[in-house]
Amino acid sequence: MKKLILSIILVAATATSTLAQDMSKVVTVVTSSDPQTQLMSMVLTMAAAQQGAEAHILLCGPAGDLALKDAPESATAGQAPRNMSPQRLMQMIREDTGATVEVCAIYLPGQSEDPAVLLDGIGVAKPAEMAARLLATDARVLSF
Repeated sequence: MKKLILSIILVAATATSTLAQDMSKVVTVVTSSDPQTQLMSMVLTMAAAQQGAEAHILLCGPAGDLALKDAPESATAGQAPRNMSPQRLMQMIREDTGATVEVCAIYLPGQSEDPAVLLDGIGVAKPAEMAARLLATDARVLSF
């Protein structure tokens, strides 16, 4: 019986490890204007990156404001329990894990702005490349 239980545990651990390796990319699409939702999207993206996933963050609509040098207070104000802001955690993910962060291709034109208003290291998504990331068989898409 002990051997059977040990075998089951070994098979489950191997399957979990294989699943993590198979799904090695995470694409987080954030559109919500809600600061708590934005922060939680970053918390989960950071957790995935820390577990070995290659992370890519796409900010669209109101969430695009997270990428601005002159971001609104909702993006920069610290939240409980660690007094972290959505923008700061997004920057940490990019800096600490090498994740890419981009705004939707139509975000800046919709704001009558250009890439100069974006934080350093944040770019503008190219639709064909973004579609390929979303369709990749080894990617998980998180949408907030």
